[in-house]
Amino acid sequence: MAFMVASTLVRSAVRASAAVTARRAFVGARVAARPAAAHIVAATRSSSSVASVRMGMESDLRERLTALYNETPCMPIMVRLAWHDSGTYDKESGTGGPIASIRMKPEIEHDANAGLTVAMDLLEPIKKDFPDVSYADLYQLASVHAIKFSGGPDIPFRFGRQDATEKVVPTPADRLPDADKRMPHLRDIFYRMGFNDAEIVALSGAHTLGRAHKDRSGFDGPWTHVPIKFDNSYFVEITKENPDPALLRLESDMALMDDPDCQALVAKYAADQDAFFEDYSKAHVKLSELGVSF
Repeated sequence: MAFMVASTLVRSAVRASAAVTARRAFVGARVAARPAAAHIVAATRSSSSVASVRMGMESDLRERLTALYNETPCMPIMVRLAWHDSGTYDKESGTGGPIASIRMKPEIEHDANAGLTVAMDLLEPIKKDFPDVSYADLYQLASVHAIKFSGGPDIPFRFGRQDATEKVVPTPADRLPDADKRMPHLRDIFYRMGFNDAEIVALSGAHTLGRAHKDRSGFDGPWTHVPIKFDNSYFVEITKENPDPALLRLESDMALMDDPDCQALVAKYAADQDAFFEDYSKAHVKLSELGVSF
């Protein structure tokens, strides 16, 4: 009986000891896990903090851009600046794209970029006040905000583009579309970037904003009657059987009527501005992020 009691006591002691050991191990594991958990929380807070800072910076930048556009209605040239910076992208080589290489020679001296130093000079005071934003991000934000300011869609934007350096190999001068060529040429240019026919049509609608200048492109005049308003007027005008002689209808514009599917999209956008805004917004986001690793 004494043996049984002793055995019972021993077993109880062993169980108690094991329980204590288990509790200690559990507590130890919790203590050991605290640094990792703290690191995860800190990382989450850090990520949230970065997002908050960027959101605040975007709001401040948009405020400055609004002031600029109220003072100087330069929205069309801001869209052109961002487009020409992005439009050099080549999906096969991974070169070009929205990296602000357009601000450097020889790219800024390409014929297609004539006059764009005006846009860059207007943005330079803002860049000086916001040194943490890259030129590449600033050019693209100036563009999407210009479109929104002019009555167009509110196009999504995110920071993260890196500026090109002097070491970047300059892009060839023939990567942007020629205004005097038709659909085969447009396909060569846009397919190289990774776009399809529907996106070619949607992006062409950006000509609803702005006008051509004789000293820059060799052409002169607006595409629409209100060239500082972003709407679907571009498509309305190029579908007219009796076009207004005061408005531009370039070969690259009429090229959209060469293909039945493209022509159908032109008609759709002429009749439905909301549909144009939706498709344009998606295509513009793609254009503004070509080759970028966020």
